[in-house]
Amino acid sequence: MGFGAEADTYERSRPSYPPDAVAWVAAALDLRPGRSVADVAAGTGKLTRLLVPTGAWVLAVEPVGGMSAVLRAELPEVSATAGVAEALPLRAGAVDAVAVAQGFHWFDARAALAEFHRVLPPRGRVALLWNARDRTVPWVDALWSVMDRVERKAPWRDHDNWRDTAFVDQPWFGPLVGATFHHQQLLTRDAVIERLKGVSHVAVLPPREQAAVLDEVRRIIDTHPAIAHHDELAIPYRVDAYWCERLTR
Repeated sequence: MGFGAEADTYERSRPSYPPDAVAWVAAALDLRPGRSVADVAAGTGKLTRLLVPTGAWVLAVEPVGGMSAVLRAELPEVSATAGVAEALPLRAGAVDAVAVAQGFHWFDARAALAEFHRVLPPRGRVALLWNARDRTVPWVDALWSVMDRVERKAPWRDHDNWRDTAFVDQPWFGPLVGATFHHQQLLTRDAVIERLKGVSHVAVLPPREQAAVLDEVRRIIDTHPAIAHHDELAIPYRVDAYWCERLTR
């Protein structure tokens, strides 16, 4: 993955999550003083910083050194540790809840669910959250179409099928409860280019190939009639959120 190589770009350019989605997750996980939550695959702390105001103790778990370095610099007050979803550095029943934002599709899903089951108490909950690409705006769809060619094998492309493979016929968690939210990310024209540069499959491209991809992105931004004279651009997202509860057995 290219997240380590472009961790600073990721932090600057990736969208956060809207307040209504975060409130939904916090309520589902019953986050409050006296409770604890592991933010698994925390990255640079995009979700982590939004969980801290709940008063719960938040542990950020992140395996990529570059991402973790940014998280620690941005959130020095938050407890952080290295670790992967399939082998968390936690004792059995150590946390009340687990949250995963923009990361579950990178996991070995069955191994991660078994591990979440181990570190949670009976009826502990897991929340999953994604900023999904809203392609209803033509110029935004044109940008994501460039990414389509770069990301042909990206695991999130199975986003609509992961529930069938990860959560069906597994013994650890009950059924998923879902909700959908919407928001926009306001960016300058240069920041939109940086947003696309921070996509993992673009970040790992050889310099010449990466430059060609970003030049194509720049041409769309400079020439699309809907935005040609706009200094600030709004990229829409659909937020897909889910929670499930640990079975007692």
